[in-house]
Amino acid sequence: MNVIARHVVPAGAPRVRFREYACEVFAVFPSRKGVVKAIKRGEFTIDGTLAGTGTWVLPGQVIEHVDPEGSAPKPFALRLRVVFEDEHVAVVVKPAGMVVNGSRFKTIENALPFNLAASSEYDALRRPLPVHRLDSPTCGLLLAAKTARAMVGLGRQFEERSVEKRYRAVVIGRLDGEGLIDAPVDGREAVTMYRAVRHASSLRSGSLTLLDLWPQTGRTHQLRRHLALAGFPILGDAAYGPEGLILRGKGLFLAAVEVSFAHPLTGARLGFAMDDPPKFAGLLEREERRFMKYNGP
Repeated sequence: MNVIARHVVPAGAPRVRFREYACEVFAVFPSRKGVVKAIKRGEFTIDGTLAGTGTWVLPGQVIEHVDPEGSAPKPFALRLRVVFEDEHVAVVVKPAGMVVNGSRFKTIENALPFNLAASSEYDALRRPLPVHRLDSPTCGLLLAAKTARAMVGLGRQFEERSVEKRYRAVVIGRLDGEGLIDAPVDGREAVTMYRAVRHASSLRSGSLTLLDLWPQTGRTHQLRRHLALAGFPILGDAAYGPEGLILRGKGLFLAAVEVSFAHPLTGARLGFAMDDPPKFAGLLEREERRFMKYNGP
């Protein structure tokens, strides 16, 4: 069986059960429930022995996420935009409203084999796997690994925070300049850098701001929670935004628009970017026109 990812528990790690620890370390799983299912399927070993959900995690242990033999799910025939692909790595654009992985069939993970060529490398995975998560309502650039070496290498970069990501968001309110939001999420360190790009007046919201965002950590819903905490919730955020300002049919105004990482085999630094979703500029222009219509000279 292929080793998808390898992790050595560092000194000073908290004494927790494996189900809690794996959920934080292995970002390919969308939830704690997904981690528990993977453990029960025999996808994890600790020091060469199958891990159990209740196994205690200790410093120095070697944890491996493996690809057990078995039939792969049928590919999901969803056409994705492929930005980059080689024998080891791929970058695709995740549409808004799709989950990356999980128990359902219609996931980005199940769509990857439909869009990417099988790797010819000796450690090719049975199918390409996403190496990080984007929330279901968030669109944008998503990394996938096609070989075990790529999965391990990219996973290590995420652990070391050497993968750089830039997001674009439209938030409610006028946020000027640039700054940093440093506030714990679920009791853990969480840091987000931001920079204002554009402002628009709005009859509905008062003001809107287009932001660049650089998460320095990778906590669950970090950007959405940080901006809501700062008083500038992302437009269309049904979970953290104000109830009266959800635009029907428009979704969340958050997109992962740029990513940079070291190729896990060659070490070459790669960077990819995409344009903002058209709805971003369209909304700001419409809101500004409506505001000027009723408040202009």
